[in-house]
Amino acid sequence: MSDATTPTRYARVSAANWLEAPYNRWSMWHVREISPTKVVSHGAGPALPLPDRAQPLDLDRVEVARVDGSVGTVRDVLDDTFTDAFAVLQDGEVADEWYAEGGGPDLVHAVLSVTKSLVGCVAGILLDRGVLDEDAPVEQYVPELAPSGYAGASVRHLLDMRSGALFLEDYTDPIGGIRQLGEWLLGEQGLYAFLPTLGAERPHGGHFLYRSSETDVLGWVCERASGSLMADLIGELVWAPMGASDDAEIMVDRTGTAVHDGGLSATARDLLRFGQLLLTGGSVPDPEGGVREVLPPRWLRQAWAVDADVRSAFVESPAEQTFPGGWYRNQFWFRVGEYGDVLLCMGIHGQLVYVSRRTRTVCVKLSSWPDAQNPAYLQDTLRACDAVSGALTRQTPTGDIHRLPGVVSGLSRGGTARRPGPSVI
Repeated sequence: MSDATTPTRYARVSAANWLEAPYNRWSMWHVREISPTKVVSHGAGPALPLPDRAQPLDLDRVEVARVDGSVGTVRDVLDDTFTDAFAVLQDGEVADEWYAEGGGPDLVHAVLSVTKSLVGCVAGILLDRGVLDEDAPVEQYVPELAPSGYAGASVRHLLDMRSGALFLEDYTDPIGGIRQLGEWLLGEQGLYAFLPTLGAERPHGGHFLYRSSETDVLGWVCERASGSLMADLIGELVWAPMGASDDAEIMVDRTGTAVHDGGLSATARDLLRFGQLLLTGGSVPDPEGGVREVLPPRWLRQAWAVDADVRSAFVESPAEQTFPGGWYRNQFWFRVGEYGDVLLCMGIHGQLVYVSRRTRTVCVKLSSWPDAQNPAYLQDTLRACDAVSGALTRQTPTGDIHRLPGVVSGLSRGGTARRPGPSVI
């Protein structure tokens, strides 16, 4: 591995530096020892079974064309990208599962912005039940936001990260919005005191721009509309119904408010179950042999079915360089992969849930990259997941051979050489 030593507790690790190297090799597995957290309950029901595949995957034999022009194996990519855990599910069976020293299948690991997708699922369920209205302005649910740049933004704008609020997601800027957010989370006033301070920079409904504040406002809206806290919402609406085997945890600030944009910690196996839920259209098997709906199928279909407006919003954003032909919808990323379109839940420092419908494959990678963002690590990881998908199903890569209905004429969904591009998460 990139660092073969067993992660150990550093005397100087704290809530302020836990994501920094080398501390994060240990702290990613031990968030509750660094920050206050709340339990996301897996409930009392049975866990969704994850049987082993009859023919396990040999990661040393699956080749990957890497972004630097070399050809290596999936194992090489894992070794070179500070991997803490890697697990693969194909047709509902575990094809591979590996953990670095210090980790394990029963330990929760920080998933950072993968949390956003869980919050998006909560919002989708509340919309389906009529608790939320996607066209309603956020101040209808949270009056404290009326004087802010979020005034007039709809729930839909938050889901697709298209509000006009001013917030800079730049981890290299010491005074940028993401840095200010971190400081408020560590302060006495907390997250909900920070969000109303944000101003506006453009009209709502413009191009997509990835910003953690969008999910934090969405989480606040969900809590107010439902009357429940986010830890309970995720547990009761998603985590327990999908058949999780272990409790997850979510970081909270000093006021007890959940960090909606990136506070979750979970096991790799339960993230496989979450990916499988997304793969199967939001349903899970029930004990009687039928299926039970957890996520609204229409809401998931909406996310997968890119249209002209969603593509235009994405192509005008910096994210197009990283995922040419992709889109962002309902707090999920979508990328044109070697085996068809792929849904992604992603977090900084290398957290990933990869869902390929064409190959019926889910990959989970948990990492502790030294830097928040690394374009080469990201692209190599995604190429490795594509290679795994192809090896398991023995399918031929599709490349870019289709254009989805409704996509604006002239907007390419790929077709050019893949390049690392700037990181966007």
